[in-house]
Amino acid sequence: MKILIMGAGKMGSFFIDLLSFDHEVAVYEKDAKRLRFTYNCYRFQTLEEIKEFKPELVINAVTVKYTLPSFKEVLPYLPEDCIISDIASVKTGLKEFYEQSGHPYVSTHPMFGPTFANLNQLSEENAIIINEGDYMGRIFFKDLYQKLDLNIYEYSFKEHDETVAYSLSIPFVSTFTFAAVMKHQDAPGTTFKRHMRIAKGVLNEDDYLLQEILFNPYTSGQVSQIREQLKELIDIIDHKDSKRFKEYLNKIRDHVRQDIEIEK
Repeated sequence: MKILIMGAGKMGSFFIDLLSFDHEVAVYEKDAKRLRFTYNCYRFQTLEEIKEFKPELVINAVTVKYTLPSFKEVLPYLPEDCIISDIASVKTGLKEFYEQSGHPYVSTHPMFGPTFANLNQLSEENAIIINEGDYMGRIFFKDLYQKLDLNIYEYSFKEHDETVAYSLSIPFVSTFTFAAVMKHQDAPGTTFKRHMRIAKGVLNEDDYLLQEILFNPYTSGQVSQIREQLKELIDIIDHKDSKRFKEYLNKIRDHVRQDIEIEK
């Protein structure tokens, strides 16, 4: 298959490496410096090159801020039957765009950003495939993700956004809170160092990506739960209520235990 990957950043380069030995792969990247780290693929910097290549599948791997603008830029240069796809962690506006594009489409979300994941060992990582759009496109990505030993989930666009609001916004907001109140420690404990490592990784993410995740229409309700839990915990601390504290610990341990059992 002739595959065009848009963007030679971390995820774009990952897909180039993954696909270039089994498919005819090209990458479209305006920043020539990024193309230095690509190999075994065509390197395009003009739209005319894309037109001549005639891709059968496009994987949009640019920064989430530019996902829609970059699609609109290349669309006139693609064959009518070319499948267009994205791997964005935020799907805002994509369903409407796809339905009006006139192209078959598929949308997925590999939930293993290069900040934390070991890209050589992904058996504990997850991927979401949107169950709307082109059937053959979904099969292509399902086969690809199965080869990576990923855990695959199929959601609608709406279900995806609801899941992201829970799985990303809660840890992100918790990390922001930690980073906002933390102070330098000359002799930090193990837990502090682990939280600091997570905070550095999250804060290295693209600002627009963080914004779009937090501005997800389903995020506010999730963050409100954090506020309610903090309110309860502060009240327990203020009253030095050992009995309630024990009950609180048992409650959250049950939550963690249930999550472990579900994973099993």
